[in-house]
Amino acid sequence: MSASLLIVEDEPRLQSLLADYAVHAGYRARTCNSLAAARQAFVDETPDLVLLDVMLPDGSGLDLCRELRNRSSVPIIIVSARVDELDRLLGLELGADDYVCKPFSPREVMARVKAVLRRHAGHTASAASGAADEDSPPALALHSEALTCSFQGQTLQLTPVEFALLALLARHPGHIHSRQRIMDAMYADHRVVSDRTVDSHVRKLRQKMATSWPDWRFIESVYGAGYRLELTAADDAQ
Repeated sequence: MSASLLIVEDEPRLQSLLADYAVHAGYRARTCNSLAAARQAFVDETPDLVLLDVMLPDGSGLDLCRELRNRSSVPIIIVSARVDELDRLLGLELGADDYVCKPFSPREVMARVKAVLRRHAGHTASAASGAADEDSPPALALHSEALTCSFQGQTLQLTPVEFALLALLARHPGHIHSRQRIMDAMYADHRVVSDRTVDSHVRKLRQKMATSWPDWRFIESVYGAGYRLELTAADDAQ
């Protein structure tokens, strides 16, 4: 059966446009124009993914994002005209898997839907099996006492900051972590550092891991939002 999308959008034109593109892409689509309707729709049938507008007539979509994340791992993509960084990061910190700013291309939205569903299916299958099979990527293991990570039988020594960075990303694979959240995790003394410092640590960690495992990519940049752990073969990451 095709994946089902719950589209929560109060603008009739955009709601219809997203639903049409979803159906054309092979998904089943249910639409809602309010928080109350969305809550009922979620009770009626748990969707495979939620496309969620922030500004709704009876409240904020961010409140619904928080509610859904507290009781479900359903993928959530925020769709909003509120494009400043605070709104983006707030949505992601509440558990959203991605964020699309209006105005947008419906094709781009469907591409993001496909990518998020693929990631979610991969994480769910891995968790359900309890072990990697032939079609699953190998696991990355972290060892806090030694400040090392292991992958495919090879161990890499990390600095304390690099280990804290990797450990944060690895706790929630596929989830986007803002630079501020990464800074808080890397520096327990809450010293003042810049975004460029975070980017520098990410770059060095990537280089280390690429040297040890050139066939794999581990850390993905998400423009304007932060970083996430996303294990992919080097050829697929091109």
